[in-house]
This record gives sequence, structure tokens and C-alpha cells, in this order.
Amino acid sequence: MNDKSELIPLKIAIEEVEVAITRLALMHLSFSKVLIDELGESKGKELVIKSIVEYGCRIGELVKKGGRDLPKFGVHEDVFQNDKGEFIVKGCKLAKVFKQYDELELGSLYCFVDPAKSMASDESQKIIHKTCEACGDDKCTLVIVPTTETDREIFNKRTGELKELNPYLIKKFKK
Repeated sequence: MNDKSELIPLKIAIEEVEVAITRLALMHLSFSKVLIDELGESKGKELVIKSIVEYGCRIGELVKKGGRDLPKFGVHEDVFQNDKGEFIVKGCKLAKVFKQYDELELGSLYCFVDPAKSMASDESQKIIHKTCEACGDDKCTLVIVPTTETDREIFNKRTGELKELNPYLIKKFKK
């Protein structure tokens, strides 16, 4: 981009993606809150995670067929891989909304999308969090790890133990 006039449409496009991401975050919080209010905390969270895993599977299948996962701009401020091979994500727009609504625990359930989409693409590995902005951390640290036979069984059966696919998210809020 050499011409300043090219920056204006890019800025507008980024703002529009941010609007869509904000709406996605609000939809996640709304559906999750209703499920938990109607079914109780345990069953509600179980179904939220199950729904997000299903959503992640659809994303993984789309990517497997050549589709794109995330837009390059507007979802987060920075993404890079550190010297340990970890992926660092800073400025997650979803986490910003979850924080704004003081709903980090509920919002962080959205992050189960990461192991699900990766396992839907390749069951031998999954993306998990070591840190998570939607849990209140200052950034997301994501790593790719091999799956276990138990991981694959849980994933394929979509059992109530889906939370085990990304233990950091559940451990972060255990009371």
C-alpha cells in the first residue's frame, strides 16, 4: 500500500469486521446466558461447549475444503509466532466485548472453537490455550499439541467431557 487513499478503505473494512465480531460476541453471550438460565449452570455450560465444538467442526471442515478461518484484519490487533513455536494473539475483539460486559467466564467458552476447528481438520492434533484473553489474561498463547486417544473419542462422540479438549479454559474459572 503506497497510496494513502488505499488506507481509507482498509480502515473502513477493519471497522466493519470489528462490528461483525462485536455482534458475534454478543450473540455468543446471549445464547449462552439463556441456556444457562434455562437449564442450570452445569447443563447449560455443557451445551454451550457442545454447540461451540459443533461450530468449530464446521469451521474446520470449511478450512479443510480450502475455505478461510478468520479475516486477516479486525478480529485481533496482532498475531505472531514466538521462538518457542507458540502462537501469540493480542487484542482479541471478542475478549474485549466479554470484558466490557463483565462476562469473561461465559465468553471464554467461545474459545473451545480452537481445539474443535483444529481437530476437525486433523484429528491427530489440536490447538489449545496456555493463556487466554477471554479468561482475563493479557494475551492468548496457543499451542498445537498431539491429541490422545481419549481426546479423539471425546471429540467424535461429542460427550459431556468436551471441556477436557481445552483444560486451561475450565481450570481458569474453577471455584
